[in-house]
Amino acid sequence: MFLQLDGTFWVQLINFAIFLAVLQVVFLRPVGDAVRKRRAYIDQLVAEHDRRQAEASALRAQAEELRAAARRDGAHRLAAARAQASDEAAEIASEYARRAADTVADAQRTVSAELDAARIGGRALVPELAAGMLRQTLPESAQS
Repeated sequence: MFLQLDGTFWVQLINFAIFLAVLQVVFLRPVGDAVRKRRAYIDQLVAEHDRRQAEASALRAQAEELRAAARRDGAHRLAAARAQASDEAAEIASEYARRAADTVADAQRTVSAELDAARIGGRALVPELAAGMLRQTLPESAQS
């Protein structure tokens, strides 16, 4: 027979049981504890990473909302500034148009007054000019 149940078998069996007990206490239990701790640490890191990723996504979304609000606010302010500038430009243009019309009206009044004065003065000068021209064209002997 291949296997004999004599004293060495029982000694080897007890030796194997002691070996397994020592192996369990010295190696398997500490390694199992270390693996469990490592697994817990890795799970904690993964959970922390997922939490940080969620926070980062939320912050990115919040930043995008702030940028969009700032763009809207900037566009609104720009439109208001353009409208104000347009109003101011229209006021300035109307003021200068009024000044130009006043200047033109003053110039027309001045020209009209000068023209009236020239017409009145011209009527009085016609006989004097005619006499002067007559004197120049006719000799003095012929006038006497």
